[in-house]
Amino acid sequence: MPNPELVTPELLRHWSLPDPASSKKARGQVIVVGGAARTPGGVALAGLAALRVGAGRVQLAVAASAAPAIAAAFPEAGVIPLPHTDKGTILGAAAAAVCGEAVGSADAVLIGPGLDDADEATALLQGLLPRLDDEAALVLDAYTLGVLPAFRDALPERHVRPVLTPNGEELSRLLGRDCDPVQEDVADAARQYSSCVTAQGMIADADGQDWRVPSGHPGLATAGSGDVLAGLVVGLLARGAEPAQAACWGTYLHSMAGERLASAVGGLGFLARELVDQVPPVLAELS
Repeated sequence: MPNPELVTPELLRHWSLPDPASSKKARGQVIVVGGAARTPGGVALAGLAALRVGAGRVQLAVAASAAPAIAAAFPEAGVIPLPHTDKGTILGAAAAAVCGEAVGSADAVLIGPGLDDADEATALLQGLLPRLDDEAALVLDAYTLGVLPAFRDALPERHVRPVLTPNGEELSRLLGRDCDPVQEDVADAARQYSSCVTAQGMIADADGQDWRVPSGHPGLATAGSGDVLAGLVVGLLARGAEPAQAACWGTYLHSMAGERLASAVGGLGFLARELVDQVPPVLAELS
């Protein structure tokens, strides 16, 4: 396949994001759905990343037992408590009923961070996909990617192409084969799922366009880093970016945040939450 286009500051400056609006409503409403009782932090990281990249408002739908702590730690976001099992697993069908109205009114929706059960993730997607506004942007991450093959036929019907943010293992599940991800694998997933896919610095869309972020640091392989990436993408979508644009910008911002932390903190040991604070300065430099 042809060499992918490199995502550079020059490319991004010529592929400029929609102008920031003067009101938070105009910059878009994001909802992040996930957050089992034992793993609510992924939703919080994604929501924080969405705000840092310029989304107007964020709601976090998490396990009811974790909701008060998330609300206290994240006063900038609204919190929706979701029903869960005694072990803290989100009850997919019941959760979809609880947050369905909020999902239906959102401009950009992220489903997946912090989920911990494949069957319940399936039920959650079954309940939420029909509630999405046809003009709303959709990002799928984590456990929702593991069960996405069952929803393959529903994705081409989306007016706005979904964005998938798999790690290497999740990409293998999407493709039904073991792979050490290369650009061809990412492009194959984009075609099969009628989506834009970003994985390990490689981006592809279903129309056959490919990009690669040339920078990146091993320290990005830290807990919660993927949640930050998904949050950056959904925040950019809420602002009005197109799916491939949001994927390229989000992947670049994520990568550059890692590079800066590696220089300031060291090659290993920086935290996912620290990535988020590096995003606004990089955005400002690209504007």
